[in-house]
Amino acid sequence: MNGHARLADIAAQAGVSEATVSRVLNGKPGVSAATRQAVMTALDLMGYERPPRLRQRSNGLVGLVTPELDNPIFPAFAQAIEKALTQHGYTPVLCTQLPGGAPEDEFTELLVDRGVSGIVFVSGLHADTTARMDRYTRLTDRGLPIVLVDGYSEHIDAPFISPDDRLAARLAVQHLVDLGHERIGIALGPRRFVPVIRKIEGYRQAMAQLLGATDVDDLISHSLFSVEGGQAAAAQLLARGCTGIVCASDLMALGAIRACREKGLAVSGEVSVVGFDDSPLIAFTDPPLTTVRKPIGAMASAAVQTLLEEVNGAPAKHVELIFQPELVVRGSTGSGPLVNR
Repeated sequence: MNGHARLADIAAQAGVSEATVSRVLNGKPGVSAATRQAVMTALDLMGYERPPRLRQRSNGLVGLVTPELDNPIFPAFAQAIEKALTQHGYTPVLCTQLPGGAPEDEFTELLVDRGVSGIVFVSGLHADTTARMDRYTRLTDRGLPIVLVDGYSEHIDAPFISPDDRLAARLAVQHLVDLGHERIGIALGPRRFVPVIRKIEGYRQAMAQLLGATDVDDLISHSLFSVEGGQAAAAQLLARGCTGIVCASDLMALGAIRACREKGLAVSGEVSVVGFDDSPLIAFTDPPLTTVRKPIGAMASAAVQTLLEEVNGAPAKHVELIFQPELVVRGSTGSGPLVNR
């Protein structure tokens, strides 16, 4: 491909003139920061290499520790956090935990040895009420900025970024009650995790307030945060007569739909299923999944902003920023059974 054709393509993609692209690529003055960024983005999108003189010197490394990337919500989080870090001139170092792979503490040690400016932990051991929190207090004691996403502990002097899990459960129950469901179950991961505890609190409160149901223990089913886990939990709830199932993740909701189909029950004709996260591609499942959207973009921006304030010298604050989830209604929920009143 000749140089002129390449300039024309980049100019078209960036919405600027070829002369402007040329000025940016040659490091000439007279181009606004926004225009320069548009040309850089066009280069990246089209797969062209940036000229060496335009490669930004990094302000430093920031660690990002996430669970396995099988669940699409975690790569979505990682991408949003990495994008925000890059915009501030920092280089993200992604550490993904795998079952049987390096544990969180090993990654943390590795990142500290590399001299990272700070670390963002997503759904880490800080979310596990049975885990020791001194692994984090050791970091804060030595002055390393950390931010903890999706989890909470009063023992760590650091900022936490969370969705409102209680409200998420309430929104899902309210939606199913509005559709005429009364036998509503909830499928969750292990009970030791903070988001699970909070969702149960929101679920219990909503069931009591909206349906007068106070004895709901047999409508709460714990399993793993996976498709198979959702299938197992939903099978239990279906056996207990549930016509509405609230799930603690979209993957669990896909498993719940599978459990319904195994029993010959139509979703949403006979059973309604609600997920949580609004993971990428979840709108394209069969049926498209009604879910409670986790505000990933806002949470990722807040995580990076809070971390970089600390990196730049602000004192660490023990604070939890809580973000509002949003019900997204699609095809996996419908009218409940007709009840004789």
